[in-house]
Amino acid sequence: MQDTTIYGAMSALITPFYQGKVDYASFESLIKRQIKYGMDACVPVGTTGESATLNHKEHMECIELAVSTCKGSGVKVLAGAGSNATSEAIELAVFAQKCGADAILCVSPYYNKPSQEGLFAHYRAVAHSVEIPLVLYNVPSRTGVSIEVSTAIRLFKEMKNIIAIKEASGSMERVIEFTTDAPELCVFSGDDTINYPILANGGKGVISVTGNLLPQEIADLTHLALQGEMTKSRNINNQLYTINKALFCESNPIPIKAAMYLSGLLKSLEYRLPLVPPTKENFAYLEQVLKKYRIQS
Repeated sequence: MQDTTIYGAMSALITPFYQGKVDYASFESLIKRQIKYGMDACVPVGTTGESATLNHKEHMECIELAVSTCKGSGVKVLAGAGSNATSEAIELAVFAQKCGADAILCVSPYYNKPSQEGLFAHYRAVAHSVEIPLVLYNVPSRTGVSIEVSTAIRLFKEMKNIIAIKEASGSMERVIEFTTDAPELCVFSGDDTINYPILANGGKGVISVTGNLLPQEIADLTHLALQGEMTKSRNINNQLYTINKALFCESNPIPIKAAMYLSGLLKSLEYRLPLVPPTKENFAYLEQVLKKYRIQS
């Protein structure tokens, strides 16, 4: 069996900005909040972290800060290290390993729409460049290409450090196919509305957007499911349904950053173009939904 060092409750961290620059002090505080409320790992500079508009220096500094903040806490770092260029993905992966990340999350190459053989060659090259675990990241709605189940399983069988896939396709059929045909390949939920169904069908963790806002609830939901307390886990998932839906009323991370700002967790509501704040209607919608939840500082 391949060693799985990353699993459980994880948050896909937002990247806070202040006056156009990365707000590293706020980023550190947000990571400490994740640690405080029982998350197993944090995931910096992924989709939710606006990695597509960070320069490489900012991207690397966010990984470094996540590693230093989590050091000694028991909370691990699954660092975003993906790109549409294989050479750039390798550069980020090697850096993440060098600075002490526990594993890397590697999104499928976007824009250039590689074939399945191209995806296989891309991931093989990135996996060969490092020794730490690699988690595949399938999000076809954003990349324009899906990692087919057969391709992911082939990668898992051939690359010893490929241990898991973040499944953000919304397809439960894919999850069941993975857990049936390759039960040792860990499946992580990348869609908060179906966190519980994925865990109930053999998933080993979640990489959550909602966890930025409600880390304790996401941690409890995940841990209960992994402990076999399925009814309790399902109840939490049901309680979170409204906020989970609201946080995707516009493209991620627009709503989650707005919700965190409304909740006092961000001092400034800033994005990098081409992302802009939500519409007035969606901002009001988020305000109403947030009244149903207790956001802890």
